[in-house]
Amino acid sequence: MRAQIRRRDFLTLLGGATAVAWPMAARAQQRPMPVIGYLYTGTAEPTAHLLAAFRKGLSETGYVEGRNVAIEYRWAENQNDRLPELAADLVYRRVAVIITPISVGAALAAQSATTTIPIVFGTGADPVRVGLVATLNRPGGNVTGIVSYNNELAAKQLGLLHELMPGAARFALLANPNNPSVEESITNLRAAALTIGAQIEILSVGTNRDIDTVFATLVQKQVDALLASPDPLLTSSRAQVITLAARHRVPTIHYMREFAEAGGLMSYGSNLADLFRQMGIYTGRILKGEKPAELPVMRPTKFEFVVNLKAAKALDLTFPPGLLAIADEVIE
Repeated sequence: MRAQIRRRDFLTLLGGATAVAWPMAARAQQRPMPVIGYLYTGTAEPTAHLLAAFRKGLSETGYVEGRNVAIEYRWAENQNDRLPELAADLVYRRVAVIITPISVGAALAAQSATTTIPIVFGTGADPVRVGLVATLNRPGGNVTGIVSYNNELAAKQLGLLHELMPGAARFALLANPNNPSVEESITNLRAAALTIGAQIEILSVGTNRDIDTVFATLVQKQVDALLASPDPLLTSSRAQVITLAARHRVPTIHYMREFAEAGGLMSYGSNLADLFRQMGIYTGRILKGEKPAELPVMRPTKFEFVVNLKAAKALDLTFPPGLLAIADEVIE
């Protein structure tokens, strides 16, 4: 009798354990996929290839959009004042990670909106100086990311223009006053201009209409050559900037290779597609449980110099052999 009771008790216990285990397994299978919040200052279409690079980085960590991760996109359409609202919306939706590509404004908006949701930024400014992280090696808090240092390259870009056009004396910088990191580019450029005895004109462009307006004044301002500061507005308006530079015959150096590939004269900067891929990798690592505070801010190891000989010919310019020799890519 005792053996029968024990057997009956055992079967009852086994059945109860099975009943408990089955719902747990079902719940595990039905667990919702994590959601990434993607907050970008500019527009979608001109950066589609960069978004593809971000997805590639994600896939390298095992995450594929639509399969085991979802992405909520928020585009500010070059209206920086919308960033706090868009960041707050992503926080309200309880996304797992917030991504802020190539925009210190978006990163700061996300940082102000949450101290708990991990944030992965991409920025050309010094993230320590603007207050995103405590140090590069040990970011602290809920923020880490990738820095391109493109805002610090104005001096090098001016030097390349000066080598191409040694007789040029008056340069101008396209700068978005709504960009929190634009002063870094301006300061570096003015310091570099002093060393070669050049004059610098700062041309404010906060909208697409401003871009049209400033190009129309370049002849009046007697500008010999132009630099474009790193900014989501100019990235989104790539075709407009290239077309106007060609129409007004103004030699221009850009901060990303995509400008030169699309017909711009030349570019010098970090490879943004690779930076986006690295952001995807960091995002995947965070989704797997790593802490932003312990992920050092990544820095580029290589800067690319790309020249477009077809654009140079249209401007009646000839690249000296020494300049061509240091180019990473020459487009003919």
